Amino acid sequence: MEPQWSDRRLDALGDFRVLPDEILCSITDLLSPSDLGRLSCVSSVMYVLCNEEPLWMNLSLKAGGVIKYKGSWKKTVLFQQNLCTEFEDFCSKPLQFDGFYSLFLHRRWYRRFTTLGAFESDSGVIERKKDLTLEEFHSNYDMKKPVLLTELANTWPARNKWTIDQLLSNYGDVAFRISQRSSKKIKMTFEDYVSYMKVQHDEDPLYIFDDKFGEAAPTLLEEYSVPHLFREDLFDVLDYDQRPSFRWLIIGPERSGASWHVDPGLTSAWNTLLCGRKRWALYPPGRVPAGVIVHVNDEDGDVNIETPTSLQWWLDVYPLLADHDKPIECTQLPGETIFVPSGWWHCVLNLETTVAVTQNFVNTSNFEFVCLDMAPGHTQKGVCRAGLLAVQDKGFGDVENDALFESNQLNYPDLTRKEKRLKCSAVDREASRPDNSNGMKAFSDVSKIMQNQKFSYDIEFLSMFLDEDRNQYCSPWSPSNCIGQREMRQWLHKLWVLRPEMRQLIWKGACLALNADKWLTCVSQICSSHKLPFPSVDEKLPVGTGSNPVFLISDFVIKIYVEGGLGNSMHGLGTELEFYDLLQKTESPLISHVPDVIASGIIVYENGSYRVFPWSGKEIPDVIANCNLVEGDGTEDGFFFGVWNKKRFELKNQGNIPSFASIWPFLITRRCAGNIFANLRDILTRDDVLQLASFLGEKLQTLHNLPLPYYSQHDHCLEDKSVTLRKNDLKKTCLEVNGKHSAIPPEWELVLASLEKKKEGISKCLMQWGGPIPISLIEKVEEYIPHDLAPLLGIFKDNEGLYKLSRYPTWIHSDIMDDNVYMEPSSSAHSFDKITSHASSTPSDAVEFCNGNEKPRRWHPTYILDYSDLSLGDPLYDLIPIYVDIFRGDRFLLKQFLKSYKLPFTITAAGGFLSGNAAEDWKKFERMSYRAMCFCILHDENVLGSIFSLWEELKAAKSWEEVEEAVWGELNNY
Repeated sequence: MEPQWSDRRLDALGDFRVLPDEILCSITDLLSPSDLGRLSCVSSVMYVLCNEEPLWMNLSLKAGGVIKYKGSWKKTVLFQQNLCTEFEDFCSKPLQFDGFYSLFLHRRWYRRFTTLGAFESDSGVIERKKDLTLEEFHSNYDMKKPVLLTELANTWPARNKWTIDQLLSNYGDVAFRISQRSSKKIKMTFEDYVSYMKVQHDEDPLYIFDDKFGEAAPTLLEEYSVPHLFREDLFDVLDYDQRPSFRWLIIGPERSGASWHVDPGLTSAWNTLLCGRKRWALYPPGRVPAGVIVHVNDEDGDVNIETPTSLQWWLDVYPLLADHDKPIECTQLPGETIFVPSGWWHCVLNLETTVAVTQNFVNTSNFEFVCLDMAPGHTQKGVCRAGLLAVQDKGFGDVENDALFESNQLNYPDLTRKEKRLKCSAVDREASRPDNSNGMKAFSDVSKIMQNQKFSYDIEFLSMFLDEDRNQYCSPWSPSNCIGQREMRQWLHKLWVLRPEMRQLIWKGACLALNADKWLTCVSQICSSHKLPFPSVDEKLPVGTGSNPVFLISDFVIKIYVEGGLGNSMHGLGTELEFYDLLQKTESPLISHVPDVIASGIIVYENGSYRVFPWSGKEIPDVIANCNLVEGDGTEDGFFFGVWNKKRFELKNQGNIPSFASIWPFLITRRCAGNIFANLRDILTRDDVLQLASFLGEKLQTLHNLPLPYYSQHDHCLEDKSVTLRKNDLKKTCLEVNGKHSAIPPEWELVLASLEKKKEGISKCLMQWGGPIPISLIEKVEEYIPHDLAPLLGIFKDNEGLYKLSRYPTWIHSDIMDDNVYMEPSSSAHSFDKITSHASSTPSDAVEFCNGNEKPRRWHPTYILDYSDLSLGDPLYDLIPIYVDIFRGDRFLLKQFLKSYKLPFTITAAGGFLSGNAAEDWKKFERMSYRAMCFCILHDENVLGSIFSLWEELKAAKSWEEVEEAVWGELNNY
């Protein structure tokens, strides 16, 4: 008689037996190696769950950095954490248990050990061509359908040299980037990766997917060339470090691959296979593959894809598809190049070990689509990827509480954003099935307006879904965009200047991404009202990289304030005009380094036309009198939108800024001679840049010494309202405020409240920025930032509990970056040294510079621009953009700046008023480096991203104190 099979799950799991294995594995994934070791001793089933290779693989990948695979992922983790270095003593044979079966774990095991020898499929739907002429390519395939090209790589050296053995011989010690399986970047040396490929049995194997391979192994770039059909790439006008990632080396073993996706920015792509075989599946634009969910964020248009792995999709989803729901398929063979048009969904599975190279590109055919994809908003992005499914009421839902969404926090870290969740049901698939005629259109009954409307991947049709009420210039920029806002504006302007023959097309793209047509109409009306020349063809496009449209018209600069809505715009211009008025009254020498103001006003769109109203910055203009934008009393000079009320408005309206889509303030200034530092950086001499550092030190000293306007304590609880800030008060070491009142000094109250607001949820904010900021430091940031922020500003309580301060706030520019400093050429000839762009003071080799027949010239700084971000605060705050953006971390330039600045940044006055632990704690705040680092962390912009990009070695830093010393340590010597 056979023994009866018994289920050990009941006894081994106890109360946990009610949980499905998926949940149990998700719980173990949250534990540390030590905890897993303890839990594995609890029972036989826990032993099985705690020794799953996928579990230990995730633990290893969470560590990031360069990974050295040790034959199994558990051994790799133990080696990484120095828990086991002698593998001879390691238990080589795992324990075996009968009486336990898990369908979930079995499917995992099957994916890990299945082979794909019989997986090849090629329906012949995708045409194979030896080669094409450019005319044939554009007529029949570009933006239309994929094609396989069999002979484009025949002459490449890579065709014979890119085998695993030869690559191992030539690049074994080179560390390549690995496909992203965690929020941290992962690298492996090629020698280690080949060893991993030979022994791994992962359900989703790691594969090399390196967009920086040309930097890691430059000779690889010499062994292939871009095929002649794809050489037009409009991103090539940008410098290499400004353009988005565009080329990748791809190496992977059997069962690895890329899951379903649409290429970033709706770019097109070509992919050439050098060895091995790849199976491709593709769907036309707007056709969401079965099993895929598209998440579209309502606020910024960010698009995330929730999809099974490539192998999992082919094993679990593909067999269930009806013939008419199956994708277009092909098997790519060595030497073949596949072209993937813009917007096409595709999924790739490596049938054996493969080596490939791929590039994405923007050409005249897909340029408008790329611009459309960059445009702020969400509907058009969803439509481009999910077709008319994206505008169906029944397809939308709030995924904030969706369990499936929450289970994958790694890919969707911001769970508070409201998103649309677009999932293709059986009915939806039928509705979006490609038309037999061209495979690019489909029927849908999504709404009354769009009944019987065919879905078309046509730019005129897709642009209908742009949000007309959304202001492209200041709406949130989607994190999934392949290029930043600043780079986008620079890209369009460079194209406008360098490709005049394409201006009609570039203008269409600029209208999609920037609302360029609307702003041109506005600026033309402003020119008419002030009798200025109208924009020429060369002047139609906004210039600059800021968040407000700026036009250079003849000898004038016209800036239209749109960032942050009408309230922020009015206070931005109002504060700027208040500042210019102060410079005139005080006869400040800084006025010689500020552009001359010609006029200012407000333009209003009303009843189909634009009207212009002059405004000097004083009083409340009638046109906005009913908008309820003023948060306090006006000054004696009548500036209701001045700097104090600006701070009040920002605090009161954070996250709830009133929107008036048809009213914009504007400013007209005299155009400066010369050029901005951002455009001159690479041709300046070391002496030129040292002179710039001295110039900035002198001008910042003047700015920070200016008297502040009268402080009106509107709605303030203090009875004494006689506080007025004088320039000579800054010379006092320590001051009592309002006698012996215990409240926070009113001059600092708004500044401190603003910092406290930024401190709320700082860890989450840094996680959203992500990028090069190490997660290990993000986890420690709240320990580093002081609980009480007042001492950062020099505010402290004495031994009697009374507030005192060691300094007053000053005017701060807040945004002195490389595009806000102007320089003019001088007549003296000079040879040029290229300034260093990293955190060192060693000048690079000389570079030749010439402009036609002109002799090289010296450059000297003349103007500081853009005072719309003027604020009040600690003068140390102004040093951050100068040091990080202009000086690029060059300590020698920082020293030169401080030598000219000659004002104290220190706060050392508390010692005589404090005792015991309070006096000891104060020493931390006396470190200027500590205060500067805290201001970087609490900054509105992603300053930390720039810091960890400049000081790459700090990505391995163990503490914020280490970062502080490396970046700001020089300040402690001042």
